Amino acid sequence: MRILPELFENNRRWASEIQHSDPDLFPSLSQQQNPEYLWIGCSDSRVPANQIVGLLPGSLFVHRNVANLIHQTDLNCLSVMQYAVEVLRVRHIIVCGHYGCGGVRAALEDLDHGLIDNWLRSLKTLARRHAPALGSIADPNQRVDRLCELNVIEQVRNVGETTVVQRAWQQGQPLTVHGWIYGLHDGLLRDLGICVTQAAEIDEQYQRAVG
Repeated sequence: MRILPELFENNRRWASEIQHSDPDLFPSLSQQQNPEYLWIGCSDSRVPANQIVGLLPGSLFVHRNVANLIHQTDLNCLSVMQYAVEVLRVRHIIVCGHYGCGGVRAALEDLDHGLIDNWLRSLKTLARRHAPALGSIADPNQRVDRLCELNVIEQVRNVGETTVVQRAWQQGQPLTVHGWIYGLHDGLLRDLGICVTQAAEIDEQYQRAVG
């Protein structure tokens, strides 16, 4: 079916509920957006950014990709980051992964997954770098979850090393990069103990979070 009527009905119901609870929201959003946060998360459909932090539309600028990776050559991600930092002037960048991530699991598998293997190349490198620690974890699901955590920590460092964020810090713009992870099993966020506010903190925060 081309029209997907149930989704349009859901949209009408949602818009009606928002208009009832906050009549000024849509008129305000149509004029401008002024979010404080940029969320860089996984494409997984079970991790809806706005909902899990309880924020209405307009509060969270969002970029999502498989396994929440930040590549220095990914112009899509970097363009989102530049707009968020330089135009919207967000004050916080949140890198949020999730436990049980399929992309992370694929990076640990010695299998051919096709095109996605190119995207996951840096994650496979990260897994090799931490192979001794990961190999000491007997439970395969716990091993995946630990790499999910290490991946978030790695991506926080990658965000901090982008020219966009480095320039903002050099110019004295208040900007903090956070590393969080979400539990599909309980719906709760966990802080991974890495929070960077200037370039000089990156290595120290990274080493502390990796443990």
